[in-house]
Amino acid sequence: MTNKLANKQFHQQIVQLLQAAKSQVVRSVNQIMVLTYYKIGRMIVEEEQNGKERADYGKEVLKELSKVLTKQFGRGFSVDNIENMRKFFLAYGKSETLSRISKNQISETTSRKLTNQKQQTLSTNSENKKMQTVSAEFKSRKQQTLSDLFTLSWSHYLKLMRIDDENERKFYEIEAHKNNWSVRELKRQYDAALYTRLVLSRDKDQVKELSEKGLVVEKPQDIIKDPYILEFIGLPEHSKYSENDLETELISKLEDFLLELGNGFTFVARQKRISFDEKHFRIDLVFYNRILKSFVLIDLKIGELKHKDIGQMQMYVNYYDREIRLDDENKTIGLILCKDKSKSVVEYTLPQNNEQIFASKYKTILPSEKELKLLINDKM
Repeated sequence: MTNKLANKQFHQQIVQLLQAAKSQVVRSVNQIMVLTYYKIGRMIVEEEQNGKERADYGKEVLKELSKVLTKQFGRGFSVDNIENMRKFFLAYGKSETLSRISKNQISETTSRKLTNQKQQTLSTNSENKKMQTVSAEFKSRKQQTLSDLFTLSWSHYLKLMRIDDENERKFYEIEAHKNNWSVRELKRQYDAALYTRLVLSRDKDQVKELSEKGLVVEKPQDIIKDPYILEFIGLPEHSKYSENDLETELISKLEDFLLELGNGFTFVARQKRISFDEKHFRIDLVFYNRILKSFVLIDLKIGELKHKDIGQMQMYVNYYDREIRLDDENKTIGLILCKDKSKSVVEYTLPQNNEQIFASKYKTILPSEKELKLLINDKM
């Protein structure tokens, strides 16, 4: 039995090694393909710019190129596909230019620093160490290539390059890479206006951070959205359903719900019972956020939020903090999902500087951007 178990573990290790290698090969092939398409797009644009009649000339360039490539390589090089390569460069060419400008600035700045430091502190060991650090950093940045800009599949970029706003496009690109989103997941997050929902509830500096770093989770407020979009459960906006129906649908579509909740969430329990003084209470849903190291308790309300609902969540949170939470874990977060709420009721029921309990609306259909703005303006 021991030998069989050892052999099984040995075989599994080999399988995992091969699977990892296969995944790496696929990623590498995808990256090379995306980079190649980008370069083709750049060459097409440059060729068009040399044409006297740009529009007509451009069409002819695509048609002739399609014929040549299809004859040489077979399917995959229709006029439409080649046009996508052209659009890909037009969408991302600016990023490449900015990257090159940035590298030039780094080169010039580093060169000046090194020259000044050599002149002023050549004999000082500590300053020499600083120069070595700067030089190493510069060398590292210089080694970055154009391929570093593209980390997703061509199918991802076909979706991304149709996003006109560059900051929004960068946000979805970062999040797709960071969270390993499939194309379906990327489409769902875009259709659910994730970026718009985050932007409308943040100041200018935080909006800029979204396009540079994606969503950074450092405090409880960072994981909260308002509203939450639950279109995947399939319940019509104005139909009659119970809180149990809503809960059941969310659990049956748990993968989609976790995607909507965001980074770091894991499911813990449904209808979690807590008891004291011979009284029993049930928390609708319990999750854990690994990034914040906090339990997240969710209560579902199909009607308008009342002050007693907030008081009940406060009790749940207090119980978890005092009876369940470990010493190395952060304070419990309570989230009430409701169809409607009054800003004043939430504000005056909760203590000032509240960082633990939140109330958000939910929608069971995809709202328009105008509807999102109305929802969030009502919240603020």
